Amino acid sequence: MPTLMTMRPSSGLAPDALGTGKLERLPQLERGRGAAINPMGRFETYSESWVDDGWESLADIPKLRTEIFTEAPKTIITRNQSPDISFDRSINPYRGCEHGCIYCYARPAHAYMGLSPGLDFESKLFIKPNAAALLREELSATNYTPATIALGANTDPYQPIERGYRITRSVIEVLAEFRHPFGIVTKSANVMRDLDLLKPMAEQDLVKVALSVTTLDPKLARSMEPRASTPAKRLAAIEALAKAGVRTVVMMGPIIPGLNDHEIENILKAARNAGAAEAGYTMLRLPFEVKEIFKDWLDREHPDRAAKVMSHVKDVRGGRENDPNFGTRHTGTGPIAWMIGRRFQMAAQRLGLNAERLKLRTDLFHRPIQKGEQMALF
Repeated sequence: MPTLMTMRPSSGLAPDALGTGKLERLPQLERGRGAAINPMGRFETYSESWVDDGWESLADIPKLRTEIFTEAPKTIITRNQSPDISFDRSINPYRGCEHGCIYCYARPAHAYMGLSPGLDFESKLFIKPNAAALLREELSATNYTPATIALGANTDPYQPIERGYRITRSVIEVLAEFRHPFGIVTKSANVMRDLDLLKPMAEQDLVKVALSVTTLDPKLARSMEPRASTPAKRLAAIEALAKAGVRTVVMMGPIIPGLNDHEIENILKAARNAGAAEAGYTMLRLPFEVKEIFKDWLDREHPDRAAKVMSHVKDVRGGRENDPNFGTRHTGTGPIAWMIGRRFQMAAQRLGLNAERLKLRTDLFHRPIQKGEQMALF
């Protein structure tokens, strides 16, 4: 298996070369992927791109395949002090995500690895095999104070490679042993594989599972989130989890004004009918390199509405393409953002969603006796 020491940055189609007639897109690289370009990260001092020399040399480029690299972090719980999210710690078993969601705000993180937030983000993935061992060590610290841990805050913990590596499952096994509260956010029906762990924890109010449903249109979903579960499978997962007694949440993340905002009421209704008890949403975020990657996809997949969508995006971002400020980055500002927020709130209220938000328990946290320790008398 390749490691960080053997990894090399990859070249990609330069955005400024596209559409000139000199360089065509390469189907063998973009098939089944969200991004079609691979711009180098913002920290690189140079960039590379493929150029057709007139001798059909680009035809020899092989099909893009997913590559796996091993990462060995020293800690696994990531802390944050963001005032506009409901958790202060998270675990990401993977870096990069094969789901390939074109709008993913985590894409720019690949630039820190010397890789592209484009195709590299969804094809060059990093696994953390020691995640469970690190978690056990951190939870065993005598000064550790429990609070809800989010799984999937950055990249999806149930992306396709989880089927083989099972790192997310190993993390949940440790959380179950310590009776530690956690929440899951995913676009994968593969979360159902771990129902045997989730059900008993749900009985103790130790877990919530949020399924992200951005559209009910399978064609749009396949284009926008090419390797994630279909909308129907995500709704089926909500139903199965709810029937098993697991508190389920539907997340419409992100809402893209002018593209999927017309589905708000239908998505909430479908999720409520499946058994979801809570609902939330986020507005489209386009930080750093995501802007160009998303706009390239929009021009390619929806040329008839690309200008309208970007106009609405700017309207909800104060005239810019992105707003990184706490308090407004998730919901946006202005009339369009206000209307979307009110529609979502009214639909959720009408359907009985969020009538009671489950607060996960921390009082059940149990630190097992460690090897070599003496049991307490009382």
